[in-house]
Amino acid sequence: MTRDLRFGGKVSKPSVRKLDDMRDVIYDKKWLKHAGNPEICYMYRDLSLSIKDRQIILENKLRYDMTVIPPRMLGTEYVKTAGHYHPSAPGTDLSYTEIYEVLEGDAHYLLQKRQNDDIVDVILLKAEKGDKVIIPPDYGHVTINPSNKELKMCNWVARNFSSIYEPIREKGGAAYFELTTGFIENENYGDIPEMRFLKPANFPDVGLHKNKEMYGLIRKDPKLLEFLTKPQDYKWLFDMVLANG
Repeated sequence: MTRDLRFGGKVSKPSVRKLDDMRDVIYDKKWLKHAGNPEICYMYRDLSLSIKDRQIILENKLRYDMTVIPPRMLGTEYVKTAGHYHPSAPGTDLSYTEIYEVLEGDAHYLLQKRQNDDIVDVILLKAEKGDKVIIPPDYGHVTINPSNKELKMCNWVARNFSSIYEPIREKGGAAYFELTTGFIENENYGDIPEMRFLKPANFPDVGLHKNKEMYGLIRKDPKLLEFLTKPQDYKWLFDMVLANG
């Protein structure tokens, strides 16, 4: 089965994440012994619908991606991404941020804030088709597909950095695993805060509305996405995200 994506008249081949790429962050070690190396998710990077769009995207130092996570179980755990943090934006003490939109299916976004070696906040956002989810500065995140439907999502992110996978990999996963029986703590972290639940929301000040696709922001007004490259100027926005319980 081909996983090529046609977008903007072009065909993009995916970067394929396989089980061997993320064995260190899987909960069910017994299942891993006989799991082989199946494909887990498909990532399409740096997409644009036109030459003009691409020029605007580059001028604003952004990148538009899509990710597809088919339904499956990783033993007793729901399928997920490996999880990562973002580096600090230059000249600031805040990390770069990211914005996701669910295009198809359902997603659980597990966010965790790290201070030194401690996890000081853990958040779960349950998102469905049309929802937008902002990842605030200094939060690592994992995306989980908890359903029997394919999860397809897109994201805008600053293009001038590389994600940081090591802290989550070194701990054998995020602070919590989502199993068929519910969430379970990752014992490698020691004491962690109780998970709190937030809701996806509309953020009209930056052009984000449920069921209104966010690719078009680059055409409407690229400045609406400036919070991705200049997080230090948007504390008010991230405060709103973190308060939407």
